[in-house]
Amino acid sequence: MAKEDFLFYKYDWSFVLQNQREELSAEISSIDGDRLLNTSTDDLCNYFEQKFRIDAPSLREDETVADQNEVNIDVSNAHSVFIKNRSRPISIKGTEIEITIPFDGEAEAFNIKPSFSSITQNLPKAEVREQELIIRIQGKDRDLESVQNEIRSTISSVNSYLDILRKNVSGWNSGINNLARQQIESRKKKLLNDRNLVASLGFPLKERGGGSMTYTAPNVRRKINPTLPKASTEPFKSEPTLATDDYEHILSVIENMALVMERSPSAFKSMNEEALRFLFLVPLNGHYEGEATGETFNYEGKTDILIRSKGRNIFIGECKYWDGPKKLSESIDQILGYSSWRDTKVAILIFNRRKDLSKVLTAIPETVTKHKNYKKSLPQVSETHFSYIFAHRDDANREMILSILVFDVPK
Repeated sequence: MAKEDFLFYKYDWSFVLQNQREELSAEISSIDGDRLLNTSTDDLCNYFEQKFRIDAPSLREDETVADQNEVNIDVSNAHSVFIKNRSRPISIKGTEIEITIPFDGEAEAFNIKPSFSSITQNLPKAEVREQELIIRIQGKDRDLESVQNEIRSTISSVNSYLDILRKNVSGWNSGINNLARQQIESRKKKLLNDRNLVASLGFPLKERGGGSMTYTAPNVRRKINPTLPKASTEPFKSEPTLATDDYEHILSVIENMALVMERSPSAFKSMNEEALRFLFLVPLNGHYEGEATGETFNYEGKTDILIRSKGRNIFIGECKYWDGPKKLSESIDQILGYSSWRDTKVAILIFNRRKDLSKVLTAIPETVTKHKNYKKSLPQVSETHFSYIFAHRDDANREMILSILVFDVPK
């Protein structure tokens, strides 16, 4: 029996693991710099996680089928003692039992030798054909019990190896996202540092010609190829952003003002959305107006609270009375329409004038996570303070942090 007939023999797990790491690193290094800077890190990490994960096979034993054929069985070796110098093989008619077991996962994984497994003993023999494992048992005048025992023994051996392999790949799969993130963020940081260095020299930047402005991911033979996130390959431009500390401070000022409203309900009972907006502008301008950056709070349109930098909105707050999930979804659409900058930080302030605040708090995540531009949920700050990552409505790689704050106000 040739070694190539066995399963779990061709590649050591340590070799596969090292190869996966090297291919991941090489692909991240090969992405065009502008494309990398213009693509969401989260989206890139998800892409690499899908592409480089290994799905260990799992047998669907309940769908096993059997077949039999008459075959010629080579018995030359058995007669070699008695017959010398025979030029042609000796064969007899026998029976081949073919057991076909469908499986989920990657067929190529049957070539991997799991860690802590023997390569010389108890290696199962079978053929892998697309998504089916085929076990063949040959013999002449085989009895039922011996055939059943051989089938059970082979399947048991396959499952034992697969159990070890699943433990191996589980550790790799769970770490792909973090490994990719470290390398992506490291390369992005280097690209930005290099560009800032050149920009600081005081000379005009040289235009690059002849370089490819597109990037094609290599084929992955083991699964349907994930698609590299779409992104512009135009030269990356730094964008004005609001620091996280400033963003959190703005939200704290808003929350403190809302607490005043909750504690003194009679003073705010008759106020509409526009009047509420002015209440927040007063303390916000008290904190930020006249700073060295020249950034100051103002309002535009009917219900906006915003901060501007270089003519662009980098913080937007919308004041809304709770009027059901549909209105919340419309408010998200509205705030997405206002923003076009990466890492823009926005907030929707919801004032509840109805009873059952708990129902409102339950409806918010249910509504938000169904929105087509929703990307992921961030840790919830409090029972009434939700945070999410959203994609810009026209560009999935332009992301914003959306905070939703809920307050009870008198009716």
